[in-house]
Amino acid sequence: MPPHRHAPSQPPARPVAARRVVRRLLTLVAAVAVGAGLLAAPAHAAPSVDEIDAQIDKQWEQLEPTIESYNKIRSQLKANQKKSADLQKKMVPLELESALAMNRVGDLAARYYMEGPSQEIGALLVSTKPGTLGEQLVILDRLAAQQRKQVAGVLAIRDKYNAQKQKLDALIATQIKQRDQLAAKKKQIDSEIKRLTAMLPVTSVRVEGCPSIDGVVSSAARTAIRVACAQVGKWYEWGATGPNTFDCSGLTQYAYKAAGIYLTHFTGAQWNEGRPVSRAEARPGDLVFFYSDLHHMGLYLGNGLMVHAPRTGKQIQVAKISYMPVAGFRRVT
Repeated sequence: MPPHRHAPSQPPARPVAARRVVRRLLTLVAAVAVGAGLLAAPAHAAPSVDEIDAQIDKQWEQLEPTIESYNKIRSQLKANQKKSADLQKKMVPLELESALAMNRVGDLAARYYMEGPSQEIGALLVSTKPGTLGEQLVILDRLAAQQRKQVAGVLAIRDKYNAQKQKLDALIATQIKQRDQLAAKKKQIDSEIKRLTAMLPVTSVRVEGCPSIDGVVSSAARTAIRVACAQVGKWYEWGATGPNTFDCSGLTQYAYKAAGIYLTHFTGAQWNEGRPVSRAEARPGDLVFFYSDLHHMGLYLGNGLMVHAPRTGKQIQVAKISYMPVAGFRRVT
């Protein structure tokens, strides 16, 4: 290469490599920072059973009046639909009568136009004296007016029923719209209640007729509680094991049978079929027995409550276990 020519200068490689390293470090630091931020984000604790219950109660406060409004509109709608149907039945013969009357008038007018006056009217006109022609015309005019009046009367009654039915039909359309809106609102609230109920822990039991029960460990006990509570309000009957009436051991037998556990229909036998637990250890789903001879029993719900079939003349109910002398508890799960 000639001495006056120099090789083109190359940019130093070191600064480029340094920039790349810096970029990678920045990316890594950013990723770490993001990760740290995610890790540091506050965790939202799941709502407690009491909080879920409170939300369900709040939704129910909206649902119950919605249901009652829905029932009110539905009953009004049913009554108005019946009124509309009754009016329609009354209008059918009126429409037929008005149509026949109009046909008679039309036929008479057509016959006069095509054939002239009928022989009867012609005879009336020619058989009388000329001085009485005015009277005859008055009679004919009265006959025509009477027919017109008859037709007008029928049409007036028909129009009256039509007007009433139109008002009813407009009201019915409004009520149908209100009913559908309330049904949609009811469905939405009910769906929210189901969603909230599904959030309850598996160990929670919510059954109409019994208090809310939490911490029921055994799935068989949960089933037995649900089934026993579902019988609240049915009547006691000596020797009965359901499904419509029960005695005390018949109720517990029926409840646990639904959970796949078969107990003998006798309080003494069920005492021996379960294992003893102390009062302090007793939990929902245990059997609770009363009196020294074990002649009465119930299904324990916790918090000093049970569901049981009391006696003849009373219904299955939730009651305190303290109103009878407790003999002990037995667990069958």
